Amino acid sequence: MKDLKERIRKEGQNLGNGILKVDSFVNHQVDPVLMDGCGREFARRFEKLGATKVLTAEISGIAPALTTAFHLGIPVVYARKTKPITMPDQVFLTLAPSHTKGRMVELIVSPEFLANHEKVLIIDDFLASGATILGLVRLAEAAGSQVVGIGALIEKSFEHGREVLNPLKVPIETLACIRSMEGNNIEFCDDLPSA
Repeated sequence: MKDLKERIRKEGQNLGNGILKVDSFVNHQVDPVLMDGCGREFARRFEKLGATKVLTAEISGIAPALTTAFHLGIPVVYARKTKPITMPDQVFLTLAPSHTKGRMVELIVSPEFLANHEKVLIIDDFLASGATILGLVRLAEAAGSQVVGIGALIEKSFEHGREVLNPLKVPIETLACIRSMEGNNIEFCDDLPSA
């Protein structure tokens, strides 16, 4: 998606070790117009899947998941990383490694919002190693739901997350694919190779 790639080129910061800082428009400050465009594009790509819920992880996945769910006309559920007292004792819980936190994090969903027979569309900010998205898949499956598609704003193809998710045999869509973050550069998958 052209608008997203332009923002990454202009404001994204390559912090090294495969970490891309997009805090000025996705992860800390959110550009609602950009997120609306991303959600509209995801909805267009996934509209024929018959999803009944969008599932994401807090907190950075909420903005694109919310706008996608809005354009599809379905609810969004986000996996919490800590269990609030308002959540029932029995929950769906899994662990997933966090690249930016450098440790395992819990992903928790209340059974009242992810029930049997939902058709779940997973939307997140990044597709990197695929570990967080696989955690969301485990939550959906534990709830007796079916994952029908996966979307991420930004794919870091050099971390091979797509290959990890391909065995799920569901559509995987990303709006900006980065093939390399060597040095200070950010190269997109569809950039022409350097001569």
